[in-house]
This record gives sequence, structure tokens and C-alpha cells, in this order.
Amino acid sequence: MTRLSVLDLAPIVEGGNAGQSFHNSVEIAKQAEELGFHRYWLAEHHNIPGIASAATAVLLSHVGAHTKKIRLGSGGIMLPNHAPLIIAEQFGTLASLYPGRIDLGLGRAPGTDGLTAQALRRNLGGGADSFPSDVAELQRYFDTPEPGQRVRAVPGAGLNVPLWILGSSLYGAELAAHFGLPYAFASHFAPTDLHQALHLYRQNFKPSIQLKEPYVMVAMNLQAADTRDQAEENVTSLMQGVLQLASGNPIQLPPPIKGFGDSLGFQEKAVLSRFMTYTALGDAKDVKDRLLAFKAETDADEIILTAQIFDHPARLHAYEIAAEAMGAL
Repeated sequence: MTRLSVLDLAPIVEGGNAGQSFHNSVEIAKQAEELGFHRYWLAEHHNIPGIASAATAVLLSHVGAHTKKIRLGSGGIMLPNHAPLIIAEQFGTLASLYPGRIDLGLGRAPGTDGLTAQALRRNLGGGADSFPSDVAELQRYFDTPEPGQRVRAVPGAGLNVPLWILGSSLYGAELAAHFGLPYAFASHFAPTDLHQALHLYRQNFKPSIQLKEPYVMVAMNLQAADTRDQAEENVTSLMQGVLQLASGNPIQLPPPIKGFGDSLGFQEKAVLSRFMTYTALGDAKDVKDRLLAFKAETDADEIILTAQIFDHPARLHAYEIAAEAMGAL
């Protein structure tokens, strides 16, 4: 059986604000729990007007207070932006508040532009290059402290919070295999290396204390509605956002524009085609068929869905439609 999960980008819609986004995120997580989704993740992004989850651990704590059993985690924390001890303390706090429910997904990209990365870190020494050693340091903080260990994560020490490696290239696959950690591939926006990355991970996986066999999660865009026509209209919000981001001008998630794609040029269509390679778009049958095909294509243990839809009730409904396919997966 392939599990389904939710990746919430905590969208700030045009004319909206972060407070409304946080309210919506709680509703998404509560609904996901009721519908039987396995986990709910938030992603760390900075200086992007349409994403409200910059303080990822803080928002996860808020969501945790309004849910009961669904797993909560980061998809992901961009580790080069932080000292490992800080992340161990933050996620140790979450794991103490919500025992047995917390995942720590780790990425090596900054989750933002270069100037903002500089503002986050003050200096960019190490950064992505120190990612493997930072992961190992995090593991030590979550392990049982050794006698005489002078620096400990309090809370965090001894909690063994499950780590994940996230990636959109072959590097993350190799690192996840080396550490014997579960691997999540960001195929919802970077589909190119998906199959090669999964092959590398599975072929080179080394069992660890956390994980005995490879475990793969793959990401997919969700644009589900009662009719295909409505889904094709809803997705134009995502299309507008993708094109603006590609041009270096990230925006709040805009309202849909019927027929938006009709006047686009070849280059714009190519950008969208690549970005949306893995998208479950259409009515319930379309979505079910696409999910089954994606499962067969990747043999994934889990599919995580992200629905960038302007209208919040329509976004909730998209996850309801996806949940109908769970039994078939």
C-alpha cells in the first residue's frame, strides 16, 4: 500500500495575509487527519510573498495543538540556514509536545535567494558543503548523550526524532542512502532527475538504526475539482505563480484566470510543462488514474501532495477528492 500525505506551502493568496494562511493551514491539517492522510509537512522558505511558513517549527507547533494523531514535520528545514543545535532544540521541543508524531525533513538548499540567504546566516561559510557533517551532528544531538558530553540538545537528547533527507538532485539520494535515512524527492517542481535519484538511493542504501530498508516519498502537485474544466481553471493560479517565480518576481498566489494558458509563448509553456510534469489534475477519476500511474512509475512507499489553489474551500475539496483514491493505492 502506498500512503498519501500533505505538503502545505502555507500559501498567502493575493489580498490575504499570513494570519489567514495559518488559519487555513490548521484546517488543512485537521481535514487531512480526518481523511486518513499519513502525515502533514510544512516547508521552510524565506522572502517569498506567497509562502507563510518561514518559521516552520513555530507553525508546526500551532498545527500540532489543533490535531491529535497525524504525523507532523518539515518538508523541509533548510539546514545550511541554521546551527544543528538550534534545530535539535526546536524539534526536540516539538517531539516533547507531540510524542511519536514529529518528522524532521532536511534540505541543503537555502530556500530563498542569495541575498536573503546572506541575511539569514550573516556569512555563507560552509553552507551546503557542510550538509553531511551537519546531518551527522543532528543525529548525535538526538541520540542518548554520552558520558561527559558537554553540549546537549535540551530538549532533544535521547528523543531520536526521525530524520529524512529531501532532494531534487542525485546528491540527496546518495546522502540518504549513505546515512540509511528515508528519502523524499521534490518531483512536484523538479522532475528531471526523479528516476535516476530513486535508483541511486535504492541501489546504494545502507541499513541504519533508524531504517532497515529504503523508504521513498515522491511529491506531486494536486489540482482536483468536481470537473476537469474547473480543475484546469484552478491550476492557472499555480501557473501564474510559477512563471513569476521563474522570472525572479515571486508573488502571492493569484486568483485563477480562465484561459490563461491560451496566450502563452513557447518558452513559458516549456517552463510550465517541466514544472507540472507530475500533477494530478482533473476530476476524481483523472486524479485516481494519475496517482495510480505515478505509484506504478516510481514504486514509491508514499506520495505527498501539494495543492496550490487560490480558493481555500476548493483546496480543501481537492484533498477530499484525492482521499477517495487511497483505497486503490
